[in-house]
Amino acid sequence: MKYALIGCGRIATNHIMAAVNNNLEISAVCDINVEKMDGILCKNNLQSDSNIKKYTDYKIMIEEASPELVSIATESGKHAEIALYCISKGVNLIIEKPMAMSIDDANKIISEANEKNVKVSACHQNRFNLAIQELRKALEMSRFGKLSHGSIHVRWNRNENYYTQAPWRGTWEQDGGALMNQCIHGIDLLRWMMGDDIDEVYGATRQQFHDYLEAEDVGVAVVKFKNGAVGTIEGTTNVYPENLEETLYVFGEKGTAKIGGTSTNNIDVWDFSDKTIGDEENRGLTEQTSNVYGNGHTSLFGDVIDAIKNNRAPYVDAIAGRNALELVLAIYKSQKTGSAVKFPFEHFSTMDMTGEF
Repeated sequence: MKYALIGCGRIATNHIMAAVNNNLEISAVCDINVEKMDGILCKNNLQSDSNIKKYTDYKIMIEEASPELVSIATESGKHAEIALYCISKGVNLIIEKPMAMSIDDANKIISEANEKNVKVSACHQNRFNLAIQELRKALEMSRFGKLSHGSIHVRWNRNENYYTQAPWRGTWEQDGGALMNQCIHGIDLLRWMMGDDIDEVYGATRQQFHDYLEAEDVGVAVVKFKNGAVGTIEGTTNVYPENLEETLYVFGEKGTAKIGGTSTNNIDVWDFSDKTIGDEENRGLTEQTSNVYGNGHTSLFGDVIDAIKNNRAPYVDAIAGRNALELVLAIYKSQKTGSAVKFPFEHFSTMDMTGEF
């Protein structure tokens, strides 16, 4: 299967590694910065592969390289525009988070992909973490019983050097703040685990230490799910002096689980009233990762390849991407209005937050 990458920044190496691990034919890479393309190929020992073409224009790349699968790893504000063009050309997609910056664009990606029978996956790779997969199995087996509440804590550090490397970060047009960039993976997991359907959200965000940005560096929220459960969100890039944790809790009448580690990759607590043989093994499960992005890209790529071959929806589809985006935007809208946001809501984007701080 011919594969191409658009955007060769910080996360791109995870995409290239996943493509290599899944034996994809890497036909092209694209970036407006030639040095970044050279760097990503060199980092993955692909610099001598003459079959990989380099492009600075993704439209020309799509036309000439004719990839069947493309991943989009540009700055966030370009995701929707590039995705909609690729879909119009019948190209299947893996879109880095967030899949868009507005609900309208996310909905358009979903509808046009359905119309063209194009497979689109939102790159929420942490759904494939071993600990997260065990948690999902327990939920689907109803081992928690009635859900009480859940929470996600993303307590990370991002310093000024991180934002200087890529000036689009922390802007409303191209990124958003800590919730949209760093915390959206955890927010995706919380919504997915707690039942997806939301009644309303109340949130507050602040810019405490990163006054050189447009967007927030800390956000908290309370989520009321339609099944009666409640959830809390805490996300920040203000933790001194380095990343502390990304921790997901789920509490039910018959079970308690805490998924911890730097990026929800360990099982710290695993207690259920119906004991099973695998519980002792799960308790203390640790998945080693080389960085906060985890190991899930390879599994996500493998699933999308299978979805294309078997004409089915990806495990993490575009609707999942829209749902995670929608929850972050609801928190933003609540901050802007000072009120709870009822679901569903429409026509809101990061640009509506311009001037908030």
